Amino acid sequence: MIGIVLKEGIKVEVSKKMEKWAAQELQYADLGDTRRKKRLISIVENLASQPSTSVPQASGNLAAASATYDFWNSPYFHPSDIIAAQAKSTVERIKEHPIVLAVQDTTSLDFTTQKAKKGMGYLDCKTSFGLKVHTTLGVSPQGIPLELINQYVWAREEKNLGIAKQRKKRETEEKESQRWLDSLSETQQQIPEDIQVVTIGDCEADIFDLFAQSRSPNSHLLIRGTHNRKVNYLEDKQKSGHPEPKYLHQSIREVKACGSLDVQVKRNPNHEARLAKLTVRFASFEIQVPKHHSKANPRQPVKLQVILAEEENPRPGVNPISWLLLTSLDISSFESAITCVRWYSYRWLIERYHFVLKSGCGLEKLQLETGRRIEMALATYSIVAWRLLWLTYQARLHGEESCESWLSWFSCVNFCYKLKQANSLSRRCSKLVNP
Repeated sequence: MIGIVLKEGIKVEVSKKMEKWAAQELQYADLGDTRRKKRLISIVENLASQPSTSVPQASGNLAAASATYDFWNSPYFHPSDIIAAQAKSTVERIKEHPIVLAVQDTTSLDFTTQKAKKGMGYLDCKTSFGLKVHTTLGVSPQGIPLELINQYVWAREEKNLGIAKQRKKRETEEKESQRWLDSLSETQQQIPEDIQVVTIGDCEADIFDLFAQSRSPNSHLLIRGTHNRKVNYLEDKQKSGHPEPKYLHQSIREVKACGSLDVQVKRNPNHEARLAKLTVRFASFEIQVPKHHSKANPRQPVKLQVILAEEENPRPGVNPISWLLLTSLDISSFESAITCVRWYSYRWLIERYHFVLKSGCGLEKLQLETGRRIEMALATYSIVAWRLLWLTYQARLHGEESCESWLSWFSCVNFCYKLKQANSLSRRCSKLVNP
């Protein structure tokens, strides 16, 4: 049996049907030697059993811990080989769905306190350093996390500190924004042509070159807009032929609302839980080429559907919800607009995934000497983080089922005993995440 720590101080053993998950997830791993593959599987199982503890504690003994560190120091394969194995398993899982959401996001691994670490780059300022990570996570249309599709890791060079101020003068391929385009291209190569893939990104992905990039017929974009771009409302263009371009934020609000949507807003330290009523609008626009766009790489205007889901009458003192979404999907009804809003709402999964990596797995606490070793550890923990995210989802999805569906009987009793809920009726899956 292997174990998983879902709550601090509680180690649980996984049921028989889940024991082989690490071997299944890494069945496509090609590290040049079958012994390395077996070692990777063993490491993943150990780390998954106690992800929030140190490597020596999770490994069980000094020999296993030493083998883990040696594995991360191996020159015979690259971290991308581990990510590639995960991606192949993800694609196999994706084949069960006619549509897949490819959710992209960037995060930072902060190692500022570990001054001796080599291969790091600056983060927000010259005095903070670490690594940047850009991840694409596969998600089903129902919001089920399907594991990694691709991942990029890089260290910023100190000579580039401050050049963001000249970002409008630089080509996209010279900026970190290029990661969004590269991830889209790689995703299109990985996903079978008979599966529709929708790339989802937050405001950082509001990049004209991303909208203008050529895509395969099965590939679409769903991006949260932030820039008040010059646009032509296509309905006006059809009527008058050459209307004067307007600005997006004003133009979409002039469109007649097609309906409303009630959204439950969870409580946080800044506000109480509430029910928000969002007014929904959508329309087709022709997005104009930005005036600062490079003449060396000319682009044409891009036709996109724009959805605005906005809280028009919020309570006093409450920041209103406002989602401006730009998509290449065909939006012809209120229902299709709401589907896009729901799909975008699953973007929180990649934020939780990065949170599990850094806080749940303690990636930023690892005392590894070089950036390459950190990348090796990141690739390994990426499997663990997805598994914990998936297990949490299952607990919420099947909250009223017995936790024996996923964990051993002994672990369920032990878990409930520690929560002082030892009777069998209390051993629900929901208790794993909401005790």
